[in-house]
Amino acid sequence: QVRLVESGGDSVQSGGSLRLSCAVSGYPHSMYYMGWFRQAPGKLREGVAVIDSDGYVNYADSVKGRFTVSQDNAKNTLYLQMSSLRPEDTAMYFCVARKLRIGAWSDFSLYNYWGQGTQVTVSS
Repeated sequence: QVRLVESGGDSVQSGGSLRLSCAVSGYPHSMYYMGWFRQAPGKLREGVAVIDSDGYVNYADSVKGRFTVSQDNAKNTLYLQMSSLRPEDTAMYFCVARKLRIGAWSDFSLYNYWGQGTQVTVSS
């Protein structure tokens, strides 16, 4: 079991930066994947960036080079540093976790644990 609580969402101008945080409690070391998904109105949930227990990171093509996922194990916190933000990055961002190793990292249906979400709005 893990509990995930996101923070850091805000409204920013295009080209700006934000850092999202996810406070993790429970048994995070039992999770294989932890990371971030997002969902824009009228769209499916989309994998943004996920880190596995070996430290390998997967990014969506749309955010490569702009977003960075990291974790501070001492603080039990997961971060998503977002730069060069675009209006198409506007979405609710969710912190996620799962134990399952098999299956695509980007398959939202395989994630057991979700935070409540934090809204990111990017205006042009």
